[in-house]
Amino acid sequence: MAAQTFLTAKEADVLKKAPAVEGVLPAIHERWSARSFDGREVSAEVLEKVFEAARWAASSGNEQPWRFVVGLRGSETFRKLLESLGGFNREWAGRAAALILGTAATRFSRNGAENRFALYDLGAAAANLTLEAAALGLTTHQMGGFDQEAARKALGIPAEYALGAVIALGYRGEPAELGNESLIERETTPRTRKPLSEIVFGEWGEAAKL
Repeated sequence: MAAQTFLTAKEADVLKKAPAVEGVLPAIHERWSARSFDGREVSAEVLEKVFEAARWAASSGNEQPWRFVVGLRGSETFRKLLESLGGFNREWAGRAAALILGTAATRFSRNGAENRFALYDLGAAAANLTLEAAALGLTTHQMGGFDQEAARKALGIPAEYALGAVIALGYRGEPAELGNESLIERETTPRTRKPLSEIVFGEWGEAAKL
């Protein structure tokens, strides 16, 4: 029986990238959520740039409610974050260079009032982070599949901080190294998005005339 062949990392990257649209930032088209990492470390200099991009996200009242817990592979923080992941995610995330947990303060520091936009603002910071990572040749994968209470307890995160996603970050690896055929298929299947007519309205349910 002939050995099964899979797309290479370069071939998968070409397949996964969104079609370029003139005037749209290239990093937006280049970003996609890979699961295969090649095991290389990410330098402190590069990590600083990634978090610098997150730092300058917009936020309600300039509260900047986001706080990121980062664990480099081999550290105790990495181990704790990896152990909090669901089994499906744990299969591949251990080869990432870093695991990052985003959190958000749920009350404004100036008056203690509830910040209803804290998670929204964390999402904006995380988007900046992932786009900067793409621009620097890295890949990221954001995961909701983790045990929030286990992560909170293991990392000592206060109750007043809401948890966002765990982000795996590193350099893209070969899809075949995932081993699991289901994961490989996901890694090498073209992405799709809904057309603008389904998500941008002039009146509710009616496509905006752009």
